[in-house]
Amino acid sequence: MLKSFGFVWLLVIGLLFGESCVTNSEGRRSYNVVPDAQMNTMGDEAYAEILKTSKDQGKLLPRTSVKHEVVERLGRRIAAASGVDFKWEFAVIEEPKTVNAFCLPGGKIAVYTGIFPVAEDEASLAAVMGHEVAHATLKHGAERMSQQLAIAGLAALADMSMKDSQYRNIAMSVFGVGAQFGVVLPFGRSHETEADRLGLRYAAKAGYDPSAAIGLWGRMGGSGKNPPEFMSTHPDPLNRQKRLAELQSEVLPLYSSSEKQASRKLP
Repeated sequence: MLKSFGFVWLLVIGLLFGESCVTNSEGRRSYNVVPDAQMNTMGDEAYAEILKTSKDQGKLLPRTSVKHEVVERLGRRIAAASGVDFKWEFAVIEEPKTVNAFCLPGGKIAVYTGIFPVAEDEASLAAVMGHEVAHATLKHGAERMSQQLAIAGLAALADMSMKDSQYRNIAMSVFGVGAQFGVVLPFGRSHETEADRLGLRYAAKAGYDPSAAIGLWGRMGGSGKNPPEFMSTHPDPLNRQKRLAELQSEVLPLYSSSEKQASRKLP
C-alpha cells in the first residue's frame, strides 16, 4: 500500500513537472512552478531588507556617488538591451572584500565595491552586470526555488516509503548527496553558463566590448583558490574564460552594430 501511495505521488510530481516546463529564451526547457508575481514580491522584500541593513551599517553608497553613477549608467543600458520591462533598481554596497554582484527577481541589482578593482574597467563591469541581468530575465531564481520544492517533495516521499527499513538513514544520506552533486550543483553551473552567454549578448548590444569578459574571468580565477568545479555552483573561472572566448564570434556582430561605449577605468 505504501509503495503504491509513493508511486501515485511520484506520478503526480512527474505530471506537474511536465505541465510546468516551458522553453526559455535560450531554447532550454525549464521547470518553474512559482508565479512571477510571487517571485517579484519576494525579490522586492529581500532587496529592501538588504538595502536597509547596508544603510544602517553605513555601507550603502548614495546615488550621487561616482561608483553608483557608473553602475546605474551601465545597468540602465544593459537592462534596455535585454528588452525586459522590469522595475529595474540599482545599488552599490561598500564592501571592499566582497567580489560580487547580484540581481534579484524583478530586476533588483546590487554591486559590491570589491568587484571594482577586479573588473578594472567599464566593459568588464558591464560583463558582470549583463550576467546578473540575464539571471533575472531567464527567471533562474524561480527555477531554483521550483527545484528545491521538487527535491523536498521527493525526499519526503522517499523517507516515507522507507520508514520501516533498516537502511532508511543510509538511503536518505545517499539521496541527499546524490541530489546535491547530481542535481543542485550541476543545475547551478548550467544557470551560470547560460547567464554568461546571454549576459555577454546584452553587454555587446549595449555597446560594451565583449572581449573584456575574457580578461575579467582570467583575473577572477587568478587566485587559484577556487574549489573543484564539481563541488561548486559556479563553473571554474578558467573554464568560464575559455567558453567566453569561444562566444566572441557570436556576439561581436552585436557589438559592431551597437552604439559603442568608451571603456573608462573604474573609480
